[in-house]
Amino acid sequence: MTSFLPLIVGFGGYNAAGRSSFHRAYERMILESLGEADRAKTLSSLAHIMGKPGADEQEILLGSLVRRIEPTYFDVEKAPFGKTFPIRSSGSDPVRFVLSARELPEAIPEHWHVEPVAGDDRQFQVTLMGNQSVRVNSHSPIAVQSAGQLPSGFNPADHYRSMHHPRGLQLTVLGASDAVRSMGIKWSNVAKKISPDQVAVYASSVMSQLDQSGFGGMMQARQNGARVTSKQLPLGMNTMPADFVNAYILGSLGSTGGVTGACATFLFNLRQAVEEIRMGRKKVAVVGCSEAPILPEVIDGYAAMSALATDDNLRKLDQVDVPDYRRASRPFSENCGFTLAESSQYIVLMADDLAIEMGAQIYGAVPGVYVNADGFKKSISAPGAGNYITMARAVGLANTLLGEEAVKNGSFVQAHGSSTPQNRVTESKIFDKVAEAFGIQNWPVAAVKSYVGHSLGPASGDQIAASLGVFARGILPGIKTIDSVADDVFSARLDIRKTDNELGEKGAQVAFLNSKGFGGNNATATVFSPSVVDSYLANHYSSSQLLEYKNKREQVESMASQYCQDADLGKLSPIYEFGNNLLDEDSIQVSKENVCMPGYKATISLQNDEGLSGFKK
Repeated sequence: MTSFLPLIVGFGGYNAAGRSSFHRAYERMILESLGEADRAKTLSSLAHIMGKPGADEQEILLGSLVRRIEPTYFDVEKAPFGKTFPIRSSGSDPVRFVLSARELPEAIPEHWHVEPVAGDDRQFQVTLMGNQSVRVNSHSPIAVQSAGQLPSGFNPADHYRSMHHPRGLQLTVLGASDAVRSMGIKWSNVAKKISPDQVAVYASSVMSQLDQSGFGGMMQARQNGARVTSKQLPLGMNTMPADFVNAYILGSLGSTGGVTGACATFLFNLRQAVEEIRMGRKKVAVVGCSEAPILPEVIDGYAAMSALATDDNLRKLDQVDVPDYRRASRPFSENCGFTLAESSQYIVLMADDLAIEMGAQIYGAVPGVYVNADGFKKSISAPGAGNYITMARAVGLANTLLGEEAVKNGSFVQAHGSSTPQNRVTESKIFDKVAEAFGIQNWPVAAVKSYVGHSLGPASGDQIAASLGVFARGILPGIKTIDSVADDVFSARLDIRKTDNELGEKGAQVAFLNSKGFGGNNATATVFSPSVVDSYLANHYSSSQLLEYKNKREQVESMASQYCQDADLGKLSPIYEFGNNLLDEDSIQVSKENVCMPGYKATISLQNDEGLSGFKK
C-alpha cells in the first residue's frame, strides 16, 4: 500500500515570544545571534503586535517572554479572594439589616425574622435570631507571580469580532489563521483539489476555557448570584480549538477531534493527523492547541500540587529579597517548579503528492509520533517508564530511515524541560540512555519553556515552531535563564548550553520533540528538516515533476511573503467567517456510489471497503 510523507506546509501562532509564522517568535529567542538587520526586523515585528511601533528596544524586550504577571490579567498583589466569616447575634443585641423585596432570598432561612418596614412595602427588616455566615469579596497576594504571557499590549480580541469569546478561543482564531495564511495558498484552492472528507482538524486545550466567558463563569455563576449565559458551556469545551477552526476558518466538512493528553496534548493531536495522512486517508490536516490558563484559580490548582515556581522558592534559590521573574523557568538547572503560560500553535500538514501538485512551501516533515503510557504508578503526577519507549522509538525511526550519521551528528532534542527538580533528573536520564544505545555523544538539547513558559496543551507546538526555526537558521536556542546545569542531571552525553548553539544545516536535520504529561501521557515526535525532505522528494518524483513544483512554489512564496510583510506591521487579518458561505443542505446529493456536497468538485465515495476483504456478499 502506498504511504505518504506528512509535510509541514504552514505554521503559525502566538506565545510569549510573539508571532510564530516566518520564525518571528523563534528569532526572539535567538536575538543575540542575529545580524543587525534581522534583529531590527524581529524587534519591529514584535513592537507592532504590541501596538507600540517605534518603541525602544528595552521596552520591547521587557514586554515579551516570561515575566511578572501584568495587571491586564489580574493584580497579583490583590488577587480575588472570598472571605467567609460568621455574624453572631445575641438576645439582648440582635443583628438587624434592611433588604429590598428583590434582595430577599427565595427560601428565607429559619433563623431570620422578616417584617415589612413601616411605610414602605418594598423594604423589609431582617432580624437575625442566630448565627449567619457571610462571604465578602476580598483580595490577597498570589504565591506565584510569574507567567509566560503574550507580549505586552497584544490583545487578541482587538483583531476580529470576538463577541464574548473566551481568551483561549480568541487565541485559536488568531493562531490558526496565522498558520493557514502562512501557506501562501488560499484555503479555497486547497479545498478544490481534494474531496471534502480528505481534510482533518485535530486540536484541543487541556484546561478547557476557564475564564468568565467559558466554564469559569458558568461554574461560579450560581455561587456569585449571577446568571449562566447560553455561550459559557459550549464555548468552554476543550474541543472548541478544533470546532472554531472548522466552523469559522476553514469551513471544513472533514474529520475533526480534540485529543487530550495533559502536557503532551499537541503531540497526541499531531499523531492522529500524521497517521491518517501517512495511510492516505487524509490529504490535509490542521493540527494545534490553544490554552489561556493565566487565571488565579488555575495558578492556585497547580501551586497546590507544588508544581509551580513560587515567589518564595525563587527567592530562596537566589538568596534575594525580590524574585527574578524573568528567570522563573530554569530547565536542567537548580529550579523549583514550572512557569504557567498561554499560547496558541497550529501547523498545516499535507501529503507529499498534494504538496508537489500545489507548489507548497515545505518547512519540514513528521514521519512519526509515538505515544506510550507509564504502566502501574504510585503517583499519577510522577514521571514513569513510558517516555523511554516513545523517545527510543522516535530515534529508532530516524536511525532506520536516515542512517546512523544523521542521528549521531545531525539531530537535536527539544526537551519537555518543565523546570522541576524531578524532571531535570528523570528526563535527562532517558536522553542519556537513548544516546548511549544509539552511540550519540554531545547530543544538543534545547528547552523552549525557559523562554515562553509551560503552555500545557500547546507546549509541543511551541517546540515545533522553534524547531522549524532551527532548521531554517541552524541555531539552537540556549537555555539562557540558567547559571549552570545541575549536578544531578545526566549530562555526560548531552550538550546543554546557556548560549545559542550553532549547529549549521548538517547539524539540524532531525528534531526529536519530547513531552511528559501528568497521568503517564508521554509522547515523542520525529521531525525532519526541509533538506532531508528534498532528498526524499528527489527519490520519489521525476525531475520534470520537481521542476514544475519549483515553478509553482515561486508564486506561493510570493503570496506568503506578502502576508508576512503585513503581519510584521501588525496587520494580522485573522480569518473569521461567522455566518458566511453557509452550505445549502437541500442541495446535498446522496447516491449508492457517493455523496455530492454543493460547492465541492470532488465527491465523497461510498465504495470504500476500509481495507477489509473476505466477507460473503
